[in-house]
Amino acid sequence: MACAGGSGRYLSLMPTRQGSIHLFRLAGVDVYLHWSWLVIAMLGIYYLHGSHQSVAVNAGGYLALFVIVLMHEMGHALACRSVGGRADEIVLWPLGGVAYVAPPMRPGATLWSIVAGPLVNVVLLAVFLGAIVVSVAFGWAETSPGLYQFLVMVAWINGGLLAFNVLPIYPLDGGQILRSLLWFVVGRARSLMVTVIVGFVGLPLWFLYAWWQRSYWLAILGLFILSNCWSGLQQAKALARIGRLPRRSGYQCPSCETAPPLGEWWVCGHCGTRFDTFATQATCPHCGARFDQTRCLDCGESHPMSDWMVPPPPAG
Repeated sequence: MACAGGSGRYLSLMPTRQGSIHLFRLAGVDVYLHWSWLVIAMLGIYYLHGSHQSVAVNAGGYLALFVIVLMHEMGHALACRSVGGRADEIVLWPLGGVAYVAPPMRPGATLWSIVAGPLVNVVLLAVFLGAIVVSVAFGWAETSPGLYQFLVMVAWINGGLLAFNVLPIYPLDGGQILRSLLWFVVGRARSLMVTVIVGFVGLPLWFLYAWWQRSYWLAILGLFILSNCWSGLQQAKALARIGRLPRRSGYQCPSCETAPPLGEWWVCGHCGTRFDTFATQATCPHCGARFDQTRCLDCGESHPMSDWMVPPPPAG
């Protein structure tokens, strides 16, 4: 799962570095593991060991899950960087993983940053299925049953993660892919609004399925999705309000290329005064504090005031 847009500040119930262990840095991305992942893994290995001939196979399955989720999230991060975005943190937790990506505020860049994760699982699925075919051809099911069981289990894990992630429910990858596709047609705010509404419509079926399966785990996932759909709805409303504001000429965000809104929408961090930072050239009119960076209300990125200025067209 990728958390797109401003490093995920609009999404609730997402894991953070708090309570997480820094494992390593891979390709410039810091990888963290939430402590609860270790607890769930140990409990799963202990209670599910009867479903396989050895505890080692089950433990290997959890290790494979870790690697698959990490590769999925690295797909998001590297794709985001390939389009000029920022991606420097991944957190793995019991509900999967989150790559905190901030692609440029363009639908194409966002779509590629999101779809790259499931594409990694598609490639892995082909590899695992090929390995199973080879193992059957060489009779490993009889001669090396543990290895054969491991390959089948890992293939099922990867396939299950792929199927789950592409569900068109926000904030899953499928929901964010739907949002990115709609963005081309109806714009950023409306695309998010439609996507979260689809999520709200699908949630009753989700909880009904969880009740039918007697699955507390699916119910927890449903609450996670519900919370983030609600947060997405609030973000969509905020984006719609910002989109209706009159815009100032002569300035443009270097990241999303959107002109800033007119009005006192910025707040001084020193005295709390609301002011129009472009009218005062990034200086608080009350206390005189000057700010080196000006935040874009549309995409959340910050840049020096000089970078916002649009050069006048050449004369003649």
